[in-house]
Amino acid sequence: MKFRIEHDIKGRMRIHVLQKSMTYRQADILFYYLHSLEFVNSAKVYELTADAAINYVGERQQLIDALKSFGYETTEIDENLIENSGRELNAIYREKLICQTIYHFGRKLILPFPLRAAYTTIKSAGYIAKGIKCLAQRKIEVSVLDATAIGVSIFRGDFDTAGSVMYLLGIGETLEEWTHKKSVGDLARSMSLNVSKVWLSKDGQEILVPSSEIKAGDDVVVRMGNVVPFDGEVVKGEAMINQASMTGESAPVRKEKDGYVYAGTVVEEGEITVKVKQTSGSTKFEKIVSMIEDSQKLKSQVEGRAEHLADKLVPYTLLGTGAVYAVTRNVTKALSVLMVDFSCALKLAMPIAVLSAIREAGIYKITVKGGKYLEAVADASTIVFDKTGTLTKAQPTVKKVYSFDDKSEEEILRIAACLEEHFPHSMAKAVVTAAKKDNLEHEEMHSKVEYIVAHGIASSIDEKKVVIGSYHFVFEDEKCTIADDRKEEFENLPNEYSHLYMAIEGKLSGVICIEDPLRDEAASVIESLKKAGIKKVVMMTGDNEHTASAIAKKVGVDEYYSEVLPEDKAKFVLQEKAAGRKVIMIGDGINDSPALSAADVGIAISDGAEIAREIADITITADDLYEIVTLKLLSDSLMRRIHTNYRLIVGINAALIGLGVMGFVMPTTSALMHNASTLAISLKSMSNLIA
Repeated sequence: MKFRIEHDIKGRMRIHVLQKSMTYRQADILFYYLHSLEFVNSAKVYELTADAAINYVGERQQLIDALKSFGYETTEIDENLIENSGRELNAIYREKLICQTIYHFGRKLILPFPLRAAYTTIKSAGYIAKGIKCLAQRKIEVSVLDATAIGVSIFRGDFDTAGSVMYLLGIGETLEEWTHKKSVGDLARSMSLNVSKVWLSKDGQEILVPSSEIKAGDDVVVRMGNVVPFDGEVVKGEAMINQASMTGESAPVRKEKDGYVYAGTVVEEGEITVKVKQTSGSTKFEKIVSMIEDSQKLKSQVEGRAEHLADKLVPYTLLGTGAVYAVTRNVTKALSVLMVDFSCALKLAMPIAVLSAIREAGIYKITVKGGKYLEAVADASTIVFDKTGTLTKAQPTVKKVYSFDDKSEEEILRIAACLEEHFPHSMAKAVVTAAKKDNLEHEEMHSKVEYIVAHGIASSIDEKKVVIGSYHFVFEDEKCTIADDRKEEFENLPNEYSHLYMAIEGKLSGVICIEDPLRDEAASVIESLKKAGIKKVVMMTGDNEHTASAIAKKVGVDEYYSEVLPEDKAKFVLQEKAAGRKVIMIGDGINDSPALSAADVGIAISDGAEIAREIADITITADDLYEIVTLKLLSDSLMRRIHTNYRLIVGINAALIGLGVMGFVMPTTSALMHNASTLAISLKSMSNLIA
């Protein structure tokens, strides 16, 4: 690509692409290419001027070389991202707003009064009809107020006021529609950038491949805790499927051979092989858009109260208009009340504020499924952390392998990796990674693998039962034993590591020591959360008491619980809620799912199990716990904005009504000032909450 550097300082460069014009598609391809570069923090592409502003780290020449090698035709970009980029959408709505404004004021300047009056009368028919329809349904809502204000103005011959009211209402509707669609699109795109991998069943072997490589007719294996990646028919196995994302039903549905499953649903129990019917139309993007659209039903209580109040105020506004006329016998003063209503502003500004907050959360790689969850985060007093993969790094590492039979340490690790690679857990990933690092290749040597939540894995190799998992699972549930001559060695295993135990035919075969390093930011994040208003911070883990105690001391939690089961986490959450506290649960695994569901707000770390992300109310994609603090600050700021909006709307409109009744302002002026203030508050609500 040929380009010219327009501005250049350390870490930031602005370039102009040397071409006559830039299409929306070309701008999107360049945008996604820049964001695919590891050393680029952020980038903006301006299609109108063919410019790009790039923030980067590292060497300047590295960026220049990358730009030189870029080509629209040679760059591979997911077409789904291009099709749903939102760039064209923004351009359309900008043009629409400009045209509405030019058309309104141009009409007032060019058209003679008779034509202008006729046009306004014809246009008012739609608003009046909407108000009449509302009354016919025995409702008195904002549309009735709008219809009355416009109708009375037309009846009095005040066509300029009627036209101005309709213009401002149209601008408000356009802004609300634009904000809504942009919020949905931005969130969906940020979520769909995660390229997932699936298990392809081919020639009797399972191969882990990117989902983009899957074609219709392929067989895909989906195990417990994973999301069904595509629509298809079950050809093997049986499972309990959570279809809440599709149907809203909370109870899982049994699926067996010949049953049909849908993309985006989750396998809660069992294992199935799905023959893919289609890869388009069931993409992550489409499912996410549907989810976000549904999330608009999940309004915050304060938002709901505002809307309820808005509807309740409409009849009082009408009564106030009648009362002013009855007392003053002055139509102008009565109209001053009618032209100013609280409802329009309350119903417009509040949803826009929430949608903008959800959009802003997406900037920080935080996905929120509804405004009610932001409100719950703002009100929360207790936060519960899972340890593994949450407070600790999502990339635990194998530090040592101990053999307790005649097998070598390499063989112990090989067998463990063969079993663990099928399941989405950070400990399992550590074992698989360690085996790959040591070049321990393996073939599928085992029978069907059974995953026992929060305990471990059971299978068989050469008709010998193999179990791998926690101490509780291996020694208490499975009653496995340790050779007498190895008990002393077992007792002296290093306590600073988490232990993964493997037994064959009821006898301990090996122990894998895994270091799960604490996130660097964990302690400061917990301190920041306390400063932000969280009263109690709790850590819960399935690890032993020694490890749990050490981690709890380092991070500074108020309480900790060790060797807990999934039901224990959920029970604790319910106890806190019963005590009148709002509870946030943060986890990443299958074992966290019951607690995530029970909490007022369930937050999933996106690198964890897909079922956790599906159940959670909020998902954090960024690998940084500070985003939890960002979420808290964002939620608190949103609640302050909503309350501020409420006070402004009530104060401004009450003042306008008072001025109109006293005769200081004309109905035209009060209408314009009312609508202008509504737009100003709405536009302010669209701005970022966090600078």
